[in-house]
Amino acid sequence: MSVSSSPAWTPVRWAENGKVRLAYDQLATAGDGEPLLLVVGLGAARQWIPDGLCHVLAEHGFAVARYDQRDGGQSTHLPPTSTRNPFAALFGKRGDAYTAEDMTDDAIAVMDDLGWESAHLFGMSLGGAIVQRIAIRHPERVRTLTSMSAVPGDAKGLATLRYLRPMTLAKLSRMRFPATPQGTVEAGVALARLIASPGYPFDEQAARATAERIADTGIHDAEAQSRQIGAQWHGPAISTITAPTLVLHGDGDPLIKMNAARATAARIPGARLVTLPGVGHDLPRPVWHEIATQIRQLADTAHQQPLRH
Repeated sequence: MSVSSSPAWTPVRWAENGKVRLAYDQLATAGDGEPLLLVVGLGAARQWIPDGLCHVLAEHGFAVARYDQRDGGQSTHLPPTSTRNPFAALFGKRGDAYTAEDMTDDAIAVMDDLGWESAHLFGMSLGGAIVQRIAIRHPERVRTLTSMSAVPGDAKGLATLRYLRPMTLAKLSRMRFPATPQGTVEAGVALARLIASPGYPFDEQAARATAERIADTGIHDAEAQSRQIGAQWHGPAISTITAPTLVLHGDGDPLIKMNAARATAARIPGARLVTLPGVGHDLPRPVWHEIATQIRQLADTAHQQPLRH
């Protein structure tokens, strides 16, 4: 079954990882560029990554695909578990629903359905931690990885707290919106404002238009977020990553501290850290070209290096 998406995107398709069905689509204008899979953050549908950034990435020679993680967007949502608060789940030591390994395998299922033997990976926020874990668990499938606005992929439980800003967490925990279409839109606008880049004007009209277009309930679905963020990683450390790695982080990120990016870049062999001035926990239009250029440079550098798997 296919569902119409934006004309710029292919009809939605589904990959399968066991009983989980994963919704994904591909930028129709990408041509035969190098495969690039985009991995979104906590609770977010794939459409939260701006279409404009996707087109810029295509202009830099990439065939762009994106998918909804389990418990997000159109992908399978799992049954409720005992932990229904995402912050309690983050600092807990067990995940009731599935593992972080399961979430890495979801990405591989999408790549398999696309017919991609390997791909470049770009992950934002929780997606950044996930692409790090994919590179550990499936190194032969990863050409390069770019982790943006993320904690180290092997951070666990209370150790994660050193990378987070408590005041922002507190504000997130206090957000309450009715389970109505208008409540979903207001939640999207409020979240966009909270994580916006301090170095750029916040465009509330654009944020509202995006929230109305996407109509994504996942951004205030605490139970689904708890299952995602509670998924525990049992694999090796990020120091075992062999893929060429780029770490991007905004110096104005109101949610994740700069020390998270520094730790990630320091512990992954050969990783390069690029700081984005004035950028928050989002993807503002003025830095789209910079992000695409950095990923392109990483890919070009990887072409010149022998495989280290």
